[in-house]
Amino acid sequence: HWTLLSVSLLNCLLSTACSVGLALAIALTVHSRGMHLVRGCDSSMLPADARAAIATNDCPFNTTRIYDTALALWFPSMVLAATEAVLSGRCCLVALIFRGIGPCARSYGKEQV
Repeated sequence: HWTLLSVSLLNCLLSTACSVGLALAIALTVHSRGMHLVRGCDSSMLPADARAAIATNDCPFNTTRIYDTALALWFPSMVLAATEAVLSGRCCLVALIFRGIGPCARSYGKEQV
């Protein structure tokens, strides 16, 4: 029970931190219109909007679809990390009930679990 409690609590904290970090990355990317994604490019020819940027010789990567691709990958990752945090929190609650700690530990909830 103690192993379940410690592992689920650690996973809950890490998943929460991951989802908060992804939400911050999404917010910064949308706010700057993707210019943080092409910061490594030193070209003054890049437009103000990263969605309209094209690959130049000054940039070490192709910038044509970086904005859309990053957001398309970050949104599902954030949702999955938040779901993992919720499920880990529920596992932590189950471990607390098994140990007899918490508000519903003495009730019939322990038999239901």
